[in-house]
Amino acid sequence: MNTTAAQADPIRQYLETARTQMGQGQLREAALTLNEAQKIAPGDARIFMLAGLMAEKSGNVKGAFEMLRKSVASAPGWGPGLLELALLLARQNQFAEALEKAEDVARLEPKNLLVLAGVVDIAHRAGHTEMAVRHLRRGLELVPGDPQLRRLLARDLSNLAQYGEALQVWGGLLEQDPQDREALFGRVHTCVAMGRPTDAAADTAALGQLLPDDPVVAYYAELASGHTPAHQPVELNRALFDGMAELYDQHVVRGLGYRLPKIVADKILQRYPQKHLNVLDLGCGTGLLGVCLGRLDGFLIGVEVSQKMIEQATRHKVYDRFHTVDLNEALAATPEAQYEVLAALDVFIYTGELSRAVADAHRILQPAGDFYFSCELAPEDGADLILQPNGRYAHKRSHVARLCREAGFESVEIEELDLRREAGVPVRGILVRAHKAPA
Repeated sequence: MNTTAAQADPIRQYLETARTQMGQGQLREAALTLNEAQKIAPGDARIFMLAGLMAEKSGNVKGAFEMLRKSVASAPGWGPGLLELALLLARQNQFAEALEKAEDVARLEPKNLLVLAGVVDIAHRAGHTEMAVRHLRRGLELVPGDPQLRRLLARDLSNLAQYGEALQVWGGLLEQDPQDREALFGRVHTCVAMGRPTDAAADTAALGQLLPDDPVVAYYAELASGHTPAHQPVELNRALFDGMAELYDQHVVRGLGYRLPKIVADKILQRYPQKHLNVLDLGCGTGLLGVCLGRLDGFLIGVEVSQKMIEQATRHKVYDRFHTVDLNEALAATPEAQYEVLAALDVFIYTGELSRAVADAHRILQPAGDFYFSCELAPEDGADLILQPNGRYAHKRSHVARLCREAGFESVEIEELDLRREAGVPVRGILVRAHKAPA
């Protein structure tokens, strides 16, 4: 740094050094560097901002908020400090204030593309897709034709069921680059969401040429051919839940009113009030069933294809082990008579055909054991298994009951209930308790 720059900004070198140290995980050294900067320029908003980011990095969320709010208070019109506060609020699921601060910083720096990226990220985290679309359109006014902004816009338009415009944007991207894989997949997803998967035949064929051995491409190609695949590929589910992991509990429990883990945990604990049992939680996700059960006098084992979901579940400290494998693989590899209870809540809506899973569940349950699982409801006058436009499977109640009886379960209790709410509308489904006969 030259002498003139040092005189104009005497702490610039300290700030740059602290950033480098933080990036390398040298938090103690970064703190010492910021202390030196503080001696030269006490109250500088940039020092507070970096101190806030460092506090969050060290796990001190309260300290992070304190420092970032000091940064904003000392320089209310400085965009970077306000943006970092908004991002922290979003990461901590405080979405109302995060959205408010994001809009403030967007007004302060309307032409700053880094600010735009942060605002769009906050809108996505908060589930405010309309806000994300508004700012993406603004971004395209600043950088017309930007491919990544157009991809994000098309995806969000599709999620808002504005399918016509989404297809136009996907189409424009593919006119520029016919091998744009993200645009090809995006247009396929939009066609599926519209309930017109056969319209995606040309795109799935193009993807097949680009990715000949990709199981996700094969899955969509089968859909585009007019058939219902028996299962979704593990790779598709893993990508879906890796992307949802950080916000899953906030979105599903608070946003959609998801109650199944609590309902099933209450049923389990009613039968085993002393908690002396072994439980296999299939598709354990972020560990919501484990949270409701608490620590057991036995084993609680989680099975989940998404490592990021397991990372969230681990925080609850109630599971004894996790297996990052496909549900059907886990069941097939498990010896018989191992568990008093098996659970698969909101799992078969993603895995599909369940005859193999039900048969294996019966085999690995101990005598008098219970298998709890849920399905979304398919009409009784239609196919046993259907794939809905939202990408989830639905199962016919009579078919589910028949599979349980054929697997050897002594009794099958099926309760119809609202699994969750989506767009304010109840999602109707069934909760099944399949009971194995005593020895």
